[in-house]
Amino acid sequence: MSLNSFWFVIIAVLWIGYFILEGFDFGVGILLPVVAKNQAERRAVLTTLGPLWDGNEVWLLVAGGATFAAFPEWYATLFSGFYLPLFLILLSLIVRGVAFEYRSKYGSDKWRSRWDLAITIASFLPALLWGVAFANIVRGVPLTKEPAGYIQYTGGFWNLLNPYALLGGLTTLALFVSHGAFFLALKTDGEIRVRANKLGQRVGLVTALLAVLFLGWTLLGLTSKGGVIAGSVAVVVAWLTALAANAKGREGYAFLFSAIATAAVVITLFTGLYPNVMPNLNAGPGLNIFNASSTHYTLGVMTWVAVVMTPIVLLYQGWSYWVFRKRINPNQISTPEVGVLDTVH
Repeated sequence: MSLNSFWFVIIAVLWIGYFILEGFDFGVGILLPVVAKNQAERRAVLTTLGPLWDGNEVWLLVAGGATFAAFPEWYATLFSGFYLPLFLILLSLIVRGVAFEYRSKYGSDKWRSRWDLAITIASFLPALLWGVAFANIVRGVPLTKEPAGYIQYTGGFWNLLNPYALLGGLTTLALFVSHGAFFLALKTDGEIRVRANKLGQRVGLVTALLAVLFLGWTLLGLTSKGGVIAGSVAVVVAWLTALAANAKGREGYAFLFSAIATAAVVITLFTGLYPNVMPNLNAGPGLNIFNASSTHYTLGVMTWVAVVMTPIVLLYQGWSYWVFRKRINPNQISTPEVGVLDTVH
């Protein structure tokens, strides 16, 4: 395997990690007003994310940094052409982080309800827009080779909102909501667990339909379909297994197989994309792992850094999930109405 292909695979792995971990994170945020009926339940729902959400976002930072270092042409074209949706995603991530930190500062219902709404909206937008962005990358976008030699995106924002991309956005949105419901059923107890289990089953069926439509449409637009067909079958099998486990109350298996299905979706999309990183809808060259990459020396140095640092990061994040593995019950929260600063005189 060439270093170009190796780093294409590494970036795919980083997006797998991000979609699995931040995916349930977004899903829980979207479901907050649905599964939590009082302050104790809202605190319990958000406590499931408290030790995890900022670590989950690290996967996005590393994926973006790896793309910038390994495939700078891809990074430049992607961030210039997809500027508005990526800006909305980054703004949402900032708002979510602020909301997580500030909502429990005061006990005022109005104060908390506004931050809860911010969490819900700021979880909804990235869940939708990531699907729109990746669908456009797989489908291709209008590109033009400039006289200076670089390739530039020539479409506009509305070009990105085509039917295929919107279907991709709805698919990731439903996938993350289901994934978040499975996570809540696994991590909570009492009424929240019951509600999350039911919601996971209902939204999961909608997710299955959207995934079949989206992956089927993806297949129609590709010339090389072998790997994508295998990946699509893996997605369907894993997702049906997750729904079956959830129906039997086996939350751990439901979450595990929803994570496998999420990983299979990303693998399928990257398989259909390879060796391109951004196909061209216009007549002319697009971006691939060769004309968009850094030098061989840069890729070599990055490989050594990845070999050393990746196991450390995985061990640390695995340890944090193990430490905070127990279920959370709203009854464990003694004073849910009191904010941190309410007791400061």
